[in-house]
Amino acid sequence: MDGTVARPATLAAAPPRRGRGTALWQAAPFALLFLLFFILPLCLTVAVSFWHYDEYSLTPAFSLENYQEVFEGCIDRLPSLCVTFATYLSTLRFALMAWVCTLVLGFGIAYFLAFHVRTVPVQMGLFLLCTVPFWTSNIIRMVAWVPLLGRNGLVNQGLQAVGLTKAPLDWLLYSEFSVVLAFVHLYTLFMMVPIFNSMARIDRALIEAAYDSGATGWQTLWNVVVPLAKPGIAIGSIFVVTLVMGDFVTVGVMGGQQIASVGKVIQVQMSALQLPAAAANAVVLLGAVMLMIVAMTRLIDLRKEL
Repeated sequence: MDGTVARPATLAAAPPRRGRGTALWQAAPFALLFLLFFILPLCLTVAVSFWHYDEYSLTPAFSLENYQEVFEGCIDRLPSLCVTFATYLSTLRFALMAWVCTLVLGFGIAYFLAFHVRTVPVQMGLFLLCTVPFWTSNIIRMVAWVPLLGRNGLVNQGLQAVGLTKAPLDWLLYSEFSVVLAFVHLYTLFMMVPIFNSMARIDRALIEAAYDSGATGWQTLWNVVVPLAKPGIAIGSIFVVTLVMGDFVTVGVMGGQQIASVGKVIQVQMSALQLPAAAANAVVLLGAVMLMIVAMTRLIDLRKEL
């Protein structure tokens, strides 16, 4: 014995404590990008929404005339709807239909991948296969529907060939049906990925315990899988609703420039260089979308669940 005392290995190998300043420096690059590319443009949009404009110039000012123009006649025309409320209801209807369809498809695909595909390589391979349509642009994917759904398209020709219809169906293309179909095609993956991520983390022992307790497949799905997949459902719903509410390209292409939406109104105003009016509409749309997100997050505490 030399009289020295050996230090515990746990104390000797303890990593140095990082100060709070280190964490702040690590978050600084992302915070800077967030400030430059989100907060600053948003503040500029809000500021421009109060400007005055005419056919020839934009004048920096503080005026509520752009917001008055957005809601013009909405009170006087009650109980009938003004143009703004009718446009928002049309957009909300598209968002609701797209949300329901993407939720059913996304949940079903995620459930199949998470619980019916046993091997991880096959699971990842099928998951990547679902992303193949996203290797092309949205415009190309939408234009691809035209030769399928047109009056002389493959679908109409097939229906007439088997005798189901005598004349081409006009509602297949340039209609609300084609708009919703394109939304489902474009945004199902945004619903499926968060749900799959939540389902992949479910302990399989819980499923086995439910079956051992005598639960049927539907009871296990509703009482075990769905509650544990709520974070993914909420995140996917936020993605789909926000994307549909602001979309104007899909409505324009698949609706034949005949269907109104809030995003389409903003796009037309920007094309006419009515930037303050477009900014006012954008701020109102942002407020409506934020209210919808708050309502969805009230159903589940994402921070607690994640």
